[in-house]
Amino acid sequence: MSRLLAIQAETVIVADDHPLFRTAIKEALEAEQGETRFLEASSFESLQELVDQTREVDLVLLDLHMPGVSGFAGLVYLCKRYPSVPVVIISANEDPVVIRRALEHGAAGFIPKSSSIDTITQAISSILLGEIWAPAPGRSELAGRSGSELEMAERMAQLTPQQFKVLMMMSQGLLNKQIAFDLGVSEATIKAHVTAIMNKLGVSNRTQAVLAATQLAVANPNSAR
Repeated sequence: MSRLLAIQAETVIVADDHPLFRTAIKEALEAEQGETRFLEASSFESLQELVDQTREVDLVLLDLHMPGVSGFAGLVYLCKRYPSVPVVIISANEDPVVIRRALEHGAAGFIPKSSSIDTITQAISSILLGEIWAPAPGRSELAGRSGSELEMAERMAQLTPQQFKVLMMMSQGLLNKQIAFDLGVSEATIKAHVTAIMNKLGVSNRTQAVLAATQLAVANPNSAR
């Protein structure tokens, strides 16, 4: 098994809602990078808090289907808000189009969960050196997404953390009063956020805002976690 001798990561965040996977990937990588501090996030909200609270993060390993976020929206948000932190998608979804979309939306790499530990450690080593890593079927010969999706990703990246959270809750079908209750703020505050969200996304109503967010969705078949 190859060792990650080229560069040592000080802090890596493993973001996945499956505790067994988080434990497995941490234990495997600890054998390769014994000095690295591994932090865990089970939801997108906890991931946001970790990145905000941790002074320096060298790498985020992000599952595509995290609670509290839809599809590539989380990737887009992280890449915009923390541009110096490489975000790597690690997923059981190995669709070449999904891989290509992830790279177009700013992922530093895409690692299938079916990869061997040796492949995962080699991929992470390459990414830490500044390279973009993806399995061979996901490389640039594949068609990417439409310009409208990329444009919407740029618009969504302009949302503040609270606006982003409100949009994700809207996408889950929650009403303003439910969102206000969950976030501990007034309904008027949520209405103001919704107005700001619509302005930044360039849409005229709540339904269009939710539809805009779905442009970054990723199919989540039972076999692809």
